[in-house]
Amino acid sequence: MKTFKLLPLLIVAVLGASLFKGNAQEKTATDSLPKVASENLPVPTKEKKVHKNSILINLSNPMLISNKFQIIGYERILPNNQSFTVNVGIFSIPKFRGDLADSLGLNTDYKDKGFHFSTDYRFYLKKENKYAAPRGVYLAPYYTYNHLNRENSWNVENDGIIDEVYTNLNLNIHTIGAELGYQFVFWDRVALDLILMGPGFGFYSVKAEVGTSLSQEDESELFQKLNEILADRIPGYERVIEAGEFRKKGVYNTEGIGFRYLVRVGYRF
Repeated sequence: MKTFKLLPLLIVAVLGASLFKGNAQEKTATDSLPKVASENLPVPTKEKKVHKNSILINLSNPMLISNKFQIIGYERILPNNQSFTVNVGIFSIPKFRGDLADSLGLNTDYKDKGFHFSTDYRFYLKKENKYAAPRGVYLAPYYTYNHLNRENSWNVENDGIIDEVYTNLNLNIHTIGAELGYQFVFWDRVALDLILMGPGFGFYSVKAEVGTSLSQEDESELFQKLNEILADRIPGYERVIEAGEFRKKGVYNTEGIGFRYLVRVGYRF
């Protein structure tokens, strides 16, 4: 009887010893695994966004030619450090005023219709630039087109009588050439684009129509003074337009040297 009373105690002791031994072996196996420090794990880095587009505002034309000469541009970055720009806006020249206009009897009212379009294809010089396009030095072929239609009225003396004479001026300029420029980028968003030198070849067309009948002499004098006013208002005009031909017919078509330079500021996105 005494043996049977001790049997349950022996069974409990054996089971307890087995469980203790299993836990000890499991702990030893776990401790033997290599520990990986969390600080040694690679931290994923956020990829920097590339801004391939820019909107640019022309600053030089409103300051140097006319405050109504407003142009907005777009630049798109392409592979291999290349890009293209497209620019559109309003072409304008300053009002006809001053001693010449006053002597001709210019009325203050006038109507203007102007248009500008230009484009270039840029090659950013990888060997010369530390950073990728559009930052740094670039070379580019370019094309520009400027059109202006201006209507004016003048008080002209005709056979001793002051007549109100209307003129309709059409000016068209096509220019192709090559340019050298440099673009700065600040804070990865702000662009300052400088076209430093842009010689080209221009095709000029000037046509003035008189809406009132004048004698040939008075009409010729009107064209002459109008030509002088244009030379005073448009940079480089007198280098390509011959006053004598324009004075005869009020029409002149020619080719000559053109030039392009500008300053633009823009936002990249």
